Amino acid sequence: MFNFKEIISVSLILFSVIDILGSVPIIIDLRKKAGHVQSEKATIASGALMILFLFLGEGILNLFGIDIGSFAIAGALIMFFIGLEMVLGIHFFRSDHEDLSSSSIVPLAFPLIAGAGTLTTLISLKAVYATTNILVGIVLNLIFVYLVLKSSNWLERKIGAGGFNILRKVFGIILLSIAIKIFKTHLLTL
Repeated sequence: MFNFKEIISVSLILFSVIDILGSVPIIIDLRKKAGHVQSEKATIASGALMILFLFLGEGILNLFGIDIGSFAIAGALIMFFIGLEMVLGIHFFRSDHEDLSSSSIVPLAFPLIAGAGTLTTLISLKAVYATTNILVGIVLNLIFVYLVLKSSNWLERKIGAGGFNILRKVFGIILLSIAIKIFKTHLLTL
């Protein structure tokens, strides 16, 4: 049931889409404005949202008459554009987290951690990988998200802006490659 290769793939895909390291400047800004970041609540809320969408997302799609293959292709395209943003440093999507002074849970859990890209990616992953492996990937990412939220100030001092930029580009290339693979796999099945 558990496949180590799938768990690693899912974890890397989610890590790239969530891009919590790339969000550290936003987290630091939120911490300065709000006084603190509710790391536990933000992690639990985003995890609940991801797991709910993993199991109920397909039902929602069926309600609209959309098959998983088509949604996987749409998700692959979104992943592709997110990867392009990461590699090229350009923005295709408008940011929805302008009001950082509101509750830590809202801008962190949604849309920063479990945003549209993450939820779309989960449905796309479900079309390719076993659900148990996706759940393990979600949990591994949530642990990492929690650690980053708790240590964002320390990370900023140690890695620096240049280090974050390099990590973002490397994971952008990985995300582009995986998006192309998902797109090719499901395009042939239509």
